Amino acid sequence: MDETFVAVPPAAVAAVFADSAACRRFWPDLVLEVYADRGAEGVRWAVRGALVGTMEVWLEPVLDGTVLHYFLRADGAGPGGQPAPLPPKAAAREARRRLLAAKAVAFEVKAALEAGRPAGCPPAGSATPGSATPGSATPGSGADG
Repeated sequence: MDETFVAVPPAAVAAVFADSAACRRFWPDLVLEVYADRGAEGVRWAVRGALVGTMEVWLEPVLDGTVLHYFLRADGAGPGGQPAPLPPKAAAREARRRLLAAKAVAFEVKAALEAGRPAGCPPAGSATPGSATPGSATPGSGADG
């Protein structure tokens, strides 16, 4: 679980996670199947591959931007892709690894969408807080993580 503030409206962040190619790059060892596309509120996926479970990006409008909340609820994958709980130490290592990877994704999205915005200034095209139009930048210009 993680959360990161991005100084753009939720619709701009949602566009990033609506791109299946970006999601495959963010989580290359996971197969994601959208089961709830919530538009500007985010997306929920069924997860299989290295893990089996669910994942969600929830986008919460806050001030003139968005808090990107990330949740992963999953077990290891056993024979036939069935959930197989990991031993406690392995589970702790995997949770930490996934948390750091989620933060890297969030910072990549943040850097791409906020590119060129001076700190402390509202998002581009925003006349008042919360009225900004979605940005056109997408992640992918930085190093894969």
